[in-house]
Amino acid sequence: MSAFSTYNFKHQKALVRVDFNVPLDENFQITDDTRIRAAVPTIKKILDDGGMAILMSHLGRPKDGPSDKYSLRHLVQPLSNLLGGIPVFFANDCIGEQAYLTASMLRPGEVLLLENLRFYKEEEKGDEAFARKLSRLGDVWVNDAFGTAHRAHASTAVIAQFFPSEKRMFGLLMEAEVKAANHVLQHAEMPFTAIIGGAKVSDKILILENLISKASDIIIGGGMAYTFIKAQGGRVGKSLVEDDRLQTATDILQKAEEQNVKIHLPSDSVIADAFADSAAKQTSPSHEIPEGWMGLDIGSGAVTQFSSVILKSKTILWNGPMGVFEMPSFQQGTIRIAEAVAEATQQGAFSLVGGGDSVAAVNQFGYADKISYVSTGGGAMLEFFEGKTLPGIAAVLGS
Repeated sequence: MSAFSTYNFKHQKALVRVDFNVPLDENFQITDDTRIRAAVPTIKKILDDGGMAILMSHLGRPKDGPSDKYSLRHLVQPLSNLLGGIPVFFANDCIGEQAYLTASMLRPGEVLLLENLRFYKEEEKGDEAFARKLSRLGDVWVNDAFGTAHRAHASTAVIAQFFPSEKRMFGLLMEAEVKAANHVLQHAEMPFTAIIGGAKVSDKILILENLISKASDIIIGGGMAYTFIKAQGGRVGKSLVEDDRLQTATDILQKAEEQNVKIHLPSDSVIADAFADSAAKQTSPSHEIPEGWMGLDIGSGAVTQFSSVILKSKTILWNGPMGVFEMPSFQQGTIRIAEAVAEATQQGAFSLVGGGDSVAAVNQFGYADKISYVSTGGGAMLEFFEGKTLPGIAAVLGS
């Protein structure tokens, strides 16, 4: 692979896999353009060198071929605006005649956006013939879509074989993502605290098991905490519990103890009598939640408990919220933990936030610029920290 930042794209057509899978409202207006903005530096570097950028992405999950709802044409003007008004050409297909013709007519400094890759079933199947057709559009392949790096799709991995190693590379976003993730997994300064939240233990088993050999402290919040608390013999009322994972939780606690890793469970919880923002609520010790009540956020005692651990840390990984932060009544725990992570970062810790919900939370509450690195890849980041090889990364490295 070549290093993107030192590569000269002059007169080169760079075929760039971006992640423009952005949310659109009913009028096809983008409600969050974070992913497009994240790709802008890569595109600009290619154009500034005197190269041409041909962008390919998916959008949504189209089931039955082309549909206007999932067309990337809705992104043409917003992309042009983010690139400072540079016109963006659009091809109504990603491998058809118009795509090839428009690509062949591109001049240095110009941008072409291809239609949704997933209008073809071959994209997700990782079809080699489809990947070959895509590869004919460019001289160089740049993978800048960390959000899809865990998929062995045609455009994210299979296509690599049609470019020599010096003509395939990570874009600036992908480079930064891999560097930040490697920093935490391979070069973490101790104490290293992993904050793992979210609803279910089953979603986070692999990441927890992998982090036991890396972290000094693991903080567990969100709905998944109650499976651990019940496994320890606590009473959790009607809190979310995966009864079929109680043994798993016990095993994780035991493994952590054997490896001298401290697992921190919330000492108290904000509990409610219904899963609703307007529900009656009170605070209760997490292991003594009364019948008919459920834990929907960590309590103030847990905030103090967790914050003291976070503030002593030199490396912090955060994946998953502390409660049902979408409801204003149950978002204080997540906000206060974001505050603690921001404060620790200010004191010199390296902090990485990854995973859709925790990223949404730090963005929503205004802490994103106070974190060392906020990842754009939810599932990809999760699989990276589970210790898996990501096809989109392996394809560029040639492994």
